[in-house]
Amino acid sequence: MTLKRLLLTISLMILPIALAGQGQGVRPSELPKPLGESWPTYSGDYSGKRYSSLTEIDRTTVKNLSLAWVARLSSGSGEGGGRFGRGGGAPVIIGGEGPPDLPAVPANVKGTPLMVDGTLYVTSPDNAWALDARDGRERWHYFWRTKGSTPIANRGVGMWNDYLYMVTPDNYLISLDAKTGKERWNKVAADFNQQYFSTSAPIIVDNHVMVGTGNDLDSPGYLQSYDPVTGEVQWRLYTVPMKEGDVGLDTWPSLEAAQHGGAHPWLPGVYDPETRLYIFGTGNPIPAYTLGRGEGDNLFSCSLIAVHVDTGKMAWYFQTSPHDMHDWDSAQTPILIDAVVDGKPRKLVSTAARNGYFFTLDRVTGKKVVVTKYGSATNWVKRIDASGSLRRNPDKDPLVPGALVSPPSGGTINWEPPAYSPDTGLFYVAEKNAYAIFYLTDPDPRGSMGLGGKEEVRVGSAGNFLTAIHPTTGKVAWRRPYPGESGGGGGGLLTTAGKLVFSGDAGGNIVAYDAETGKPLWHSRIGNVSNAPTTYMLDGRQHVLVAASDTLYAFAIYR
Repeated sequence: MTLKRLLLTISLMILPIALAGQGQGVRPSELPKPLGESWPTYSGDYSGKRYSSLTEIDRTTVKNLSLAWVARLSSGSGEGGGRFGRGGGAPVIIGGEGPPDLPAVPANVKGTPLMVDGTLYVTSPDNAWALDARDGRERWHYFWRTKGSTPIANRGVGMWNDYLYMVTPDNYLISLDAKTGKERWNKVAADFNQQYFSTSAPIIVDNHVMVGTGNDLDSPGYLQSYDPVTGEVQWRLYTVPMKEGDVGLDTWPSLEAAQHGGAHPWLPGVYDPETRLYIFGTGNPIPAYTLGRGEGDNLFSCSLIAVHVDTGKMAWYFQTSPHDMHDWDSAQTPILIDAVVDGKPRKLVSTAARNGYFFTLDRVTGKKVVVTKYGSATNWVKRIDASGSLRRNPDKDPLVPGALVSPPSGGTINWEPPAYSPDTGLFYVAEKNAYAIFYLTDPDPRGSMGLGGKEEVRVGSAGNFLTAIHPTTGKVAWRRPYPGESGGGGGGLLTTAGKLVFSGDAGGNIVAYDAETGKPLWHSRIGNVSNAPTTYMLDGRQHVLVAASDTLYAFAIYR
């Protein structure tokens, strides 16, 4: 037997073993259960808590946490490697409709990998990988040849049985076979020519694959549900009024303004199995900084929205930034919490918004329970009315002579997911405080579409913290300063039953904090953390997984 034939024989022998190790995927009936040894959806489970019940790594053992493996990812077509392409690496499957000579966007993991049946499913814009969760070895790599668009991030895949779903920057929803990476189908999710771009991780409930849109120009936002088998659209919910008679149209100066009003749901939401409501946030109105939107609230921009997953009908909304004037999206993933308020058990949903305010609502009705400021320097609210609606101070709008505002447009928090521990009863979020002067440079909205028409000058920091909040009162339990002026929080947070909170800091460290006090207990310098840490149990050992740009780091305790 020649060496070439021998290598081919070994390769064919290994492939079935690798496929068998990938198991049966994620059954829809498993997703409503609390998070266990795997990590099967964006937030771990439907609640958004990013809370793991694993306890091997706790406040006493975390000091022994050691590096288990490192894996560096390479984007693109895999030329020079890949069994299905060239060389002897993992198979590379190529899809897409873009030109072959368009350079691939460098890998940057800003989403949440899934861990199912010993396999990690990881994404970066236009790319997905399956890796062995034991050692980071690549099993397959899928590459999408893009037509272009804005490759700002990809938040991860959704999984339904043994199928995967992901979006591309040029607005396709793709389904892959989880065992092989082979493409099953692709569907156009939004119009590439209208400057949409897609980043969100699909959330799957029963036979609904839900994913929202992104766009910073002048197109309407929407959430759309797809059939997981065929990819056909089941329903679409627009997040701005689109026709005469629609609720909220009176908050815009005209139907045309509403139809071009933005409000994109560009991050994943959460799901309540009892009410069958999917709750998600929406982005800023458009134009973001200038006149042209009247003086109304511009519904349903910067809002939490609850939608029935079976019908696509809106059940309620709550607007966190009425008539936003600073690009303070409220698209952040909220958290479902069951707690006692005034002696009564309540079903709640909480969010720390980009505008520096914290909200806890009744998740059945959408009514206010708590509205309070958590951004230490936040200064743009004139009053809070009885319903909890924030009324802005017009003096803080972008002005020709300038307005000193906190937070800047990047927000007190941005896309980075928070976490909640039922053990401590605390909501954890990265809090970034800074000031900026907003100058209005073009008062005519015809010359300042999208995010145009203003200049923003940063003028200083007011401190950055890992902050723990009591969600039923809004009171801050503690603040742990992040060193330096560039913030912290990495790409989001993880909390565990080991009474720990994991977070990146501004010094390039992944840090484990005491969940009750905020005291740092362990750290490892890996470079700037780019996604929210996750954890899983494999072969009797708990792992903590986190990314810094194109590299994944897995940690575990070795005795």
